Amino acid sequence: MQQVILALALLISSMIFAQTATNKSEVGISVTVSAVNALSDNGTVNFAFYNEENFMKQPIYSKSASVEKGKSTVVFENVPQGNYAIICFHDENENNRMDFDENRMPIESYGSSNNPLNFGPPEFVSSKFEVKSNALILEIKF
Repeated sequence: MQQVILALALLISSMIFAQTATNKSEVGISVTVSAVNALSDNGTVNFAFYNEENFMKQPIYSKSASVEKGKSTVVFENVPQGNYAIICFHDENENNRMDFDENRMPIESYGSSNNPLNFGPPEFVSSKFEVKSNALILEIKF
């Protein structure tokens, strides 16, 4: 009888340990992103978080934040390890889309992670960063 109770206790404790280990691995890394040089405090800054497969399509995560003293900050929680890129734009008129002139040139400020000097739309290769085991803090300049 003692062997059965001991075996049952070991089984239950191993299930609890396995559940705890699973929960820890599901918790990802936090990535804090700030747009640091907005020209005004009007509107919001919209941030979109991508991997290579969905770059500039449907973001994995998206957040918006108000602008205070030219700076807007969001935190993406529980991000799994991997390679990602972030694009943001300053939605000054709060219409939830990036505005363009008749020549399709952006009217509102935008930027991407790593602050590449691209002429044209952002590219994943020049904007990517790696999420490993430590929290990240990124600054994007328009």
